[in-house]
Amino acid sequence: MSLIPYESFRKLDNMRKELNRFFPFDIDFPQNNDVLKMDVYETDNEVVATVDIPGVEKKEDLTIKIENNNVLSISGIINRANEVKNDHMYTQERFTGRFERSIRLPTPVAAEKEAKATYKNGVLEIRMLKLHDQENDQKQIGVEFH
Repeated sequence: MSLIPYESFRKLDNMRKELNRFFPFDIDFPQNNDVLKMDVYETDNEVVATVDIPGVEKKEDLTIKIENNNVLSISGIINRANEVKNDHMYTQERFTGRFERSIRLPTPVAAEKEAKATYKNGVLEIRMLKLHDQENDQKQIGVEFH
C-alpha cells in the first residue's frame, strides 16, 4: 500500500473544477500548488532548505530572509512572459503571481554572509551555518542565479 501525502485543499480544488464547468468565469479558490514545497534538514554544521520554485526568471524576483536567526522566509513573484490570453485558455494549472512562505528552522543559524543560496532548474537551495552564539536580527540573503 502506498502512502499519499495529505493535501488540505484537494476538496476545494475539486469543487473549483466542478464550478468551472458551469460558470464561464474562474472562481478563485486556494489551490494546493499555492504552497511552496520545501525540504529542510540539518547536518553537523549547517541547516539546508531545498525549495521547488519553478518559473522564477530573475534574481530580483526572489527574496530570502532569516529572521531572529531561526525563521526562514522566502518570497517572490513568478511572471510568465508570452502567455496566452485568458479568453483562449483552456486550462491553467501553472502558478503565476506572488508567493511567500516562512518556516521555523530546527536550530538557530547564522545569517547573511554565512548563508548561501543557489537557484538552478527551478530548485532553490539555501545552506545556512548553525549559529553557536545567538544574535537576534533580520538579514537578507543574496541568490546565486544560474
